Amino acid sequence: MQDSNTIRAFVHQHYRHFNAAALVDATEAYRKFLADGNHMLLAMAGAMSTAELGVSLAEMIRKGKIHAVSCTGANLEEDIYNLVAHNHYERVPHYRSLTPADEQVLLERHLNRVTDTCIPEEEAIRRIEGALLGAWTDADRKGERYFPHEFLYRIIRSGVLKQHYQIDPKDSWMVAAAEKNIPIFVPGWEDSTCGNIYASHCITGEIKNVHTVRTGIEYMVALTAWYEAQAKARRVGFFQIGGGIAGDFPICVVPMMRQDLQREDIPLWGYFCQISDSTTSYGSYSGAVPNEKITWEKLSIDTPRFIIESDATIVAPLVFACVLAD
Repeated sequence: MQDSNTIRAFVHQHYRHFNAAALVDATEAYRKFLADGNHMLLAMAGAMSTAELGVSLAEMIRKGKIHAVSCTGANLEEDIYNLVAHNHYERVPHYRSLTPADEQVLLERHLNRVTDTCIPEEEAIRRIEGALLGAWTDADRKGERYFPHEFLYRIIRSGVLKQHYQIDPKDSWMVAAAEKNIPIFVPGWEDSTCGNIYASHCITGEIKNVHTVRTGIEYMVALTAWYEAQAKARRVGFFQIGGGIAGDFPICVVPMMRQDLQREDIPLWGYFCQISDSTTSYGSYSGAVPNEKITWEKLSIDTPRFIIESDATIVAPLVFACVLAD
C-alpha cells in the first residue's frame, strides 16, 4: 500500500527518540516477527471500536497481520453498532465542559456518551438486540451453544444487517474477522451492553438456558487449544492496546499451561508490545513494565518487548500502517 509506505517513511524520518522511537522499534520488531513465519494476537481494551480503529484494524486482519483477537465485550459489539448506526452518532467535542444537566439531556435523548462520541441507543443497540435475540433464541430452542463472537459472526454472515450498513464494511474489523474466521476471545463479556441484554432475556424466560452463550472458563479452554496448536508450528506474539481484562486474560494462558498443566514444552510469548497510558504505580498491572511479566513466566528474557506510553487512538493506526507497508 503506497500510503502505508509513505507513513512508514515519515515515521522513520521523524520518530527518533523517547516514545516515538519506541513506536519505531516495536513496529520493526513486529514486521520481523511476522516475516519469520510467526503469528500475532491482538489484545484490545478501551473503546477502540467506538474510536473507529476498524478503519486500520480491518486491513490488518484481512492482510494476515493479526491472527486472533482478545477484546472486551464492548469492543466486540461497538464495531457492529458503528457499522449499522454510524450516521446517527453524535460527537461532543466540548465534552470536558458538560455539566451534569447536559449529561441528563443526552440520557433523555438516548445517547450513550463515550468521551466525545455518543452511541445512539435505538439505532445501534436496539437494532443489534433484535438480530441477536433471534440468533440466541434459535440456538436456545435447538439446544445449541456458541461464544459471543460466534453469534455476531452468524448475524454478520446471514446478511440480516446489510440493509442497515452505514459505513463501508471494509472499515469494520468484525466483518473482516468474520470473513477470515479468526478466533476471538472475549473475557468478561457479561459486563457488556449485549451481555446485560442477554441476562435480561434470561430473566424474562425468553431464553431458557442461561448457558446458551458460552463465556469465561470455556473461552480459556478454547484459547488453550488455539495456542497449543499454534505452538506446534510457530511462535505467537502479543500486541496489547490498553490494559485490563482484555490483556490480562489471554496472556495468562501460557503460565497456566506451563505451571498448572505442567506442559513445559509450551513456548512463552514470542513478542510483546503494549500501548499504554497507565501510570506505573503500586500494584498497577495495566501500567506494569513488560519485565514484570518475566517473573510470571509469560515472557522470557529474550522476548522482544516494548511499551509505548501514549494515546492508542493516535499510536495504533501508525503502527498498523507501518506493519502494512511493503
